[in-house]
Amino acid sequence: MRPNDTRRRIAHEAARMIAEDGGMDYGFAKRKAARQLGMPDNRNLPDNREVEDALRSYLALYQGQEQQDRLSMLRQVAVEYMELLEDFDPHLTGPVLNGTAGRHSDIDLQLFTDSGKELEFFLMNRQLAYRPGETRSEGQAYPHYSLEDPRAAVELTIYPAAELRNMRRLQSDGSPRRARLEQVRALLQGI
Repeated sequence: MRPNDTRRRIAHEAARMIAEDGGMDYGFAKRKAARQLGMPDNRNLPDNREVEDALRSYLALYQGQEQQDRLSMLRQVAVEYMELLEDFDPHLTGPVLNGTAGRHSDIDLQLFTDSGKELEFFLMNRQLAYRPGETRSEGQAYPHYSLEDPRAAVELTIYPAAELRNMRRLQSDGSPRRARLEQVRALLQGI
């Protein structure tokens, strides 16, 4: 089998697992798909863009209108939380932003503020159920809160305000890595 065929098969199997099973990142899904297809050689793994393209195809083919309805609802919930958290400079990121959100997707918000403790007090004062934790990125630990909303989990990662200037703005394909409230509202109009 040619390497491109192998990569394509792994990408499509990884996309199927992400869409149907949820709860796994692209790297884990690629490795698991390769093992299941009897191709554990890591040299032929597709890149994330190939998996994302396969995921878009899978969602359009097998989940169609259901996926579009779910995406619209998730973006609406994201707008609600972004409005609520406006003082903390919220940005939407991940599958809800890029349009690949499915049945198991969370809403990922990045907050840019120098007052992380203020955010926790804010959540407590609003009586929002949450679990605190931390996220690691490039050797740094950042506060993380998981909000318990019955419509979808809302994941908040808090970064210092100054880090926004240093973070990459675009994905490798030129699409945005994160979006502000007004940009997410515009996305809702486009669905």
